[in-house]
Amino acid sequence: MTTTPPLTTGAPPPPVAPDLVTTAPRPAIPGRSRGEPPRLRALDGLRLLAALMVAAYHFGGRNGEISQAWGGSPAHQFPTAAPLFAYGCLGVQIFFVISGFVICLSGWVPPVAHHHPSVGRATPGQQRLRAFTASRVARLYPAYWAAILLVTAVFALPWVAYKALPPSEVLTNLTMLQQPLGVDRVLGVCWTLWAEMRFYALFALCVVLPGATRGRVVLFCAGWTLAAALAQAAHQPFLDTVLMPEYAPFFIGGVGLYLLHRYGARDPIAWAIVLVSWLIGQHYAVAGLWHAPSADAFSYRSTAGIIAVVTLGFALVAAVALGKLRWANWRWLTVAGALTYPFYLVHEHLGWVVVRALHHGIGLPSYATLLLTVALMLLLAWVLHRFVERPLTPVLRRSIDPRR
Repeated sequence: MTTTPPLTTGAPPPPVAPDLVTTAPRPAIPGRSRGEPPRLRALDGLRLLAALMVAAYHFGGRNGEISQAWGGSPAHQFPTAAPLFAYGCLGVQIFFVISGFVICLSGWVPPVAHHHPSVGRATPGQQRLRAFTASRVARLYPAYWAAILLVTAVFALPWVAYKALPPSEVLTNLTMLQQPLGVDRVLGVCWTLWAEMRFYALFALCVVLPGATRGRVVLFCAGWTLAAALAQAAHQPFLDTVLMPEYAPFFIGGVGLYLLHRYGARDPIAWAIVLVSWLIGQHYAVAGLWHAPSADAFSYRSTAGIIAVVTLGFALVAAVALGKLRWANWRWLTVAGALTYPFYLVHEHLGWVVVRALHHGIGLPSYATLLLTVALMLLLAWVLHRFVERPLTPVLRRSIDPRR
């Protein structure tokens, strides 16, 4: 089974859905209330927008298995929209910026004061690390396990044209460590989860364990930026794996935007973090996605277009961070944010099956097939959220951190 390649080959590394999207307690800032922090629903909406960008790319902005589903190149199905859909892969960069913002928010937690006999006595750093780990594991794995098993089961059906992986490789995929182990992926999109896990590990060790402070977070951003640049120059695979030069600026930019959210827009150091991250991030996006115009290429993304989309992603998250989108406070955005992660997991591979059934089996036109496929994947995402994530997430979190 062919899977979505990394960004450096021109395909997107699509999301992870962070779970805490609320403002955090912060120092007193003139004009801001110390009351119960509101949920940043605009960030939920932005996350869904990024997911829909990625879906547009997978269904109409690239070749590969989706061409088998359509019965030909998506460029023939969407002659006008396909060149625009090709930019949808940049939704991943927006996901990574959002992830940097939200992981910094959720990792900025005090130690739990009360003691639970089942976990023994722990230092404040150990308590913070346990709580952070429980939050991340409980958020990522339930829907991921369900998606792995669901895609494997569907691909094993005799009338489905796509081949399932051998049982041993499917079982390895349940760990989410298949990429470093050299095992094929059940879900092509899930390689970005490996990038997210490495970001979580770096943030946990450098910020969560010693305790989040403004100075420590700034040092983390500056140190990772410099280390990633050195890793790029060193051409050492191990350093590239740990420090992720091509993705680091997006995570770091999100962290810088959270500093602006927490401490206010008059923080020059936070602005510097965001600006440097944007400058480096657009470089990697252009280097990974631009190519000279070619009649043999499926699509052509201009340098200006790539920079514009990356800039728009940073600008939208900045607007949320600075409260400019506070008016977008509709309750349905909370549901949209909850559906983004399971939608991201299942939409690509199961979308192939649905597109083939609707377009060839029923004969629906291309655009009707596209819209109905996205709607059905969102419905499936709701089912996974309602019957998998909601019951299993708190159980898994408590099993790791019983004090919660």
